[in-house]
Amino acid sequence: MNYKALAERLLPGEYPPLSYYEEKYPPRGLPEKAEVTRLAPSPTGFIHLGNLFAAIANERVAHRSGGILYLRIEDTDLKRKVEGAVEAVIHALHYFDITFDEGAEIGGDETYAPWYQRQRAEIYRAFAKHLIEIGRAYPCFCTEEELSRLREEQTAKKEITGYYGKYAKCRDLSEEEIYANLDAGKPYVIRLRSLGDPEHKIKFRDAVKGEITVTENDQDVVILKSDGIPTYHFAHAIDDHFMRTTLVIRGEEWLASLPIHLELFDALGFCRPRYGHNCSLMKQDGETRRKLSKRKDPELSLEFYRKEGYYPRAVKVYMLTLLNSNFEEWYLKNPSAPLEEFPFKVEKMGKSGALFDLDKLNDISKNELSNLSVADMGAFLKVWAEEFGTESQRHYFDDEEKLSRVLALCMGVGGKKRRKDFTTASQAMGFIRFFFERPAEYDEYRVDRQERASILTDFLASYSPADDAQAWFEKVKTVAGAHGFATDMKEYKLSPEKFKGSVADVAEILRVATTGRANTPDLWTIMQILGEKEVRERIAEALK
Repeated sequence: MNYKALAERLLPGEYPPLSYYEEKYPPRGLPEKAEVTRLAPSPTGFIHLGNLFAAIANERVAHRSGGILYLRIEDTDLKRKVEGAVEAVIHALHYFDITFDEGAEIGGDETYAPWYQRQRAEIYRAFAKHLIEIGRAYPCFCTEEELSRLREEQTAKKEITGYYGKYAKCRDLSEEEIYANLDAGKPYVIRLRSLGDPEHKIKFRDAVKGEITVTENDQDVVILKSDGIPTYHFAHAIDDHFMRTTLVIRGEEWLASLPIHLELFDALGFCRPRYGHNCSLMKQDGETRRKLSKRKDPELSLEFYRKEGYYPRAVKVYMLTLLNSNFEEWYLKNPSAPLEEFPFKVEKMGKSGALFDLDKLNDISKNELSNLSVADMGAFLKVWAEEFGTESQRHYFDDEEKLSRVLALCMGVGGKKRRKDFTTASQAMGFIRFFFERPAEYDEYRVDRQERASILTDFLASYSPADDAQAWFEKVKTVAGAHGFATDMKEYKLSPEKFKGSVADVAEILRVATTGRANTPDLWTIMQILGEKEVRERIAEALK
């Protein structure tokens, strides 16, 4: 068969010699051992925890080695493209402090642009034409209906599904048959002519999993679709070569495609990048573990963490505990150190499924937020409120002096130990709500209405905002004693049957009436922040 003539018929026109692309996209002038890594999502609008998992690993590997992290958008499938998706990817990852050196909508070294695959169509076609010319690719005229029947037949026979061997019906078409189909105007795709043998196993050194064994590829995969746009498999091999990627860290779901990718690199005559397949994120579901699911688990989406207001460093810390086995020990010794100082290593990445535990993330988040200054906490909450908060919540920041006093109290600033009441921005804003909005509902009181009314009335009669904490508490004790509640906790513990309760129960009545809650930080300080007028009006409302 005259492959050159066939290549010209299938992909007519002049293309630059392949050496042109090697010169156009030269090796990067980086230090020895510097890694070039990438994140290459599809523009579907859904950016998930697995993307962040891989992004952190790729970013740490690149930047610790003095290398480059770039963003490539794999937009070959227009059906899945969502408007604004690329900006959403950048915005979501920026929130978690993932910094790209170059890429789509970012710019950078234009030598390796463009970073959208659809803008690189000429390169893919030039190499597809080359593969046709050397007999490593061919046109396939099978329709979707024929391919569907093929899969059904293979499934019924319990054979591997795909286009290979005896099932590759267009692989051995004669020259006459090919041209007859072309003359008839039949649509076609271009497939790789695989030389792999499924009986042959090859050993492969995975950067994460170590030495693994894979079966040689024998699938004649599509490399150019009927519209002349490449498939992911073909495009990524060419792009990784010419963007000079040295290491690809990706999810282990791509292990099944690894034999295809290895053969493509060999067929194209490219040096392979190193591949590392990180473990999947798992979730405990009853007695079993399963992969996090887009349908079942809202926490898979990165939007979940932004809407809830998770502190970015906290999420990153937790991801690093899953990514590197020795990170947690380092973090305990260096709780405030920049995460960039951690000596991240691909070799320390987990080889099997990582159990994602939202409770553990919440604990880390509480710890991280408790270490913030009042100013930093206020700034974090304000950014969240401006994007996700209610109109009322945005007004919490109108009086910065009041907000600072509220946060200092709720965070335990100045005390022996910082409080850890805040988990996320949304939860923290709900926690401080009673300082800015009167209670819409109240926790249950532990005394009857008549007793409660009498206690609140007596407290108001003696209340003065000029009292310091000690004088204020003495008055609370006086009210407690007058109503049959113990004023001495030791005495109460020795003979609880003698009393209706203790002074703590009376303080709780005042607390619920003022804030709507049975548990809050120091009540005297809360009343000082609210001011006399607000305290009296709130207790009056509670009396109603």
